[in-house]
Amino acid sequence: MMRQDIEHDVVIVGGGHNGLTAAAYLARAGLDVLVLERSDHLGGAAVSAEAFEGVDARLSRYSYLVSLLPRRIIDDLGLELELVRRRFSSYTPDPADPSRGLLIDREAGGEASVAAFDRVGAAIDADAFDALYADTARLAEALFPTLTEPLPTREEARALVADDRVWREFVEQPLGEVIDARFSSDLVRGVVATDALIGTFTSLGDASLDANRCFLYHVIGGGTGDWDIPVGGMGAVSGELARAAREAGATLVTGAEVTAIGPAGGRGEVRWSSVDGERMSRARVVLANVAPAVLEELVEAGSRLANAEAGPGVGVGVGVGVGVGPSAGVAASVAPRDQRPFSDDRVAGIPPVVRERLRRLAAPEGAQVKVNLLLTRLPRLRDPEVAPEHAFAGTFHINELATQLEQAHAAASAGRVPDPLPCEIYCHTLSDRSILGPELRETSAQTLTVFGLHVPHRLLERFRNDDLRDELERAVLASLDSVLGEPIHDVIATDASGRPCIEVKTTLDLEEALRMPGGNIFHGPLSWPWAEPGAALATPAERWGVATRHPGVLLCGSGAVRGGAVSGIGGHNAAMAVLEALGE
Repeated sequence: MMRQDIEHDVVIVGGGHNGLTAAAYLARAGLDVLVLERSDHLGGAAVSAEAFEGVDARLSRYSYLVSLLPRRIIDDLGLELELVRRRFSSYTPDPADPSRGLLIDREAGGEASVAAFDRVGAAIDADAFDALYADTARLAEALFPTLTEPLPTREEARALVADDRVWREFVEQPLGEVIDARFSSDLVRGVVATDALIGTFTSLGDASLDANRCFLYHVIGGGTGDWDIPVGGMGAVSGELARAAREAGATLVTGAEVTAIGPAGGRGEVRWSSVDGERMSRARVVLANVAPAVLEELVEAGSRLANAEAGPGVGVGVGVGVGVGPSAGVAASVAPRDQRPFSDDRVAGIPPVVRERLRRLAAPEGAQVKVNLLLTRLPRLRDPEVAPEHAFAGTFHINELATQLEQAHAAASAGRVPDPLPCEIYCHTLSDRSILGPELRETSAQTLTVFGLHVPHRLLERFRNDDLRDELERAVLASLDSVLGEPIHDVIATDASGRPCIEVKTTLDLEEALRMPGGNIFHGPLSWPWAEPGAALATPAERWGVATRHPGVLLCGSGAVRGGAVSGIGGHNAAMAVLEALGE
């Protein structure tokens, strides 16, 4: 028998870092907040975990760096976080000659910087590199502060940037054209381009400007574009947010699987199950810290249940009315992120294989593979002039020439795993050894996180997931071996059972573990951080970029406008919309 919970002001579906952020703000404002998380732990993708049997190392299993988390949220919620800035921005060995590479050192002076570019035959690009990032700094300074304010309009955002050339090049012109025009070196072009392709399956020159949007979010964080390491791993970030929410009075429940969201007499109704059975909780507002596509599934399930309970011939809507949804008669401003799932039940004559393909095309798609490794020590390089401790201290780019990135996109579009696979590596333990147990800490052990690009979810149409995981592991290790001075296998540690400490996460693994449709790390296609002309801005939810098609149901996760990455921005903005709507 279903148990009915007490009524709450707000029920938050999903206990990822954004849900915890919203819970902390709303509970601090005196609201009764319930957070429901289906896993046995909080944090979503921002967690630390012991990935290898019998090995005392807590890796940032999914997300791994912090850039977009605003100081405002840290200060507002009293979060005790230590973020470490990396001295070395990146190292990129030349795939054609790995005995040389480009090491970008933030502390290098003008002559040293030019000399670093000259090592890879790109001295002519040194000044252009500095000029490009001076332009992105202008974007960051102008736009980052707006991410925790109501959405500016497109014209307001352009006025804040106050530079028509910069706006045109980064917002209106395909990024690939800008990169090609500014740089001569294929290697330097690739270093710049990778920020446009993280979790985004697109060509640099595509007119959709998907690459531009991805690039923008990667270069504006903190008003500087820096990506920092959280001491203690990503679990430290979620742990602090959970502490802030609990101390403010929010109720956080794990092991709570939400099965439906629907209306109930002007209130939002959330049905969920746990080991104690089925439950139903009602609230004035429901916040969805899940992907928009998952929200649609939950709302449709709620509609089916409500219609079944109402009896034959009675249709029940999905809205609850507290003035936080889309304004009447106009579309919500979150489009195209507020995606409806593909529906084929009214279309006759479509073969099943085509129907499934159309369904997949209508769903979000991730485009990466994440590999976690524990090493006995850092591998040697072929480059005699760069120490491994410097090369791995920033982002280590492997097989990411601009031409290689385009070739990889073409291969994956044709259904093949790219060869070589473009990868970038980050080593947490060079900056923070606290994630290792006391004994490991005293050794030369290091963690590596590898992020492989252009591995779209659609590859699972040609591979079983286990087979794809094995193929991607081989591709990642082969890509590393192509530029290292020794086989990576020679320095991979083993777990308590003697197995190599390698963990591979495909897009389907992310979908199943984190309920990210298609393994899309942004919950769907990224949007510009402003309201486009004609967008509805009549309600608080619309003005804050968190509206859905369903009144009383708001997005508070990565699927919100400006919500991607580990930022807390989706949670903050949903909380602000709720407080404004309720007059708190």
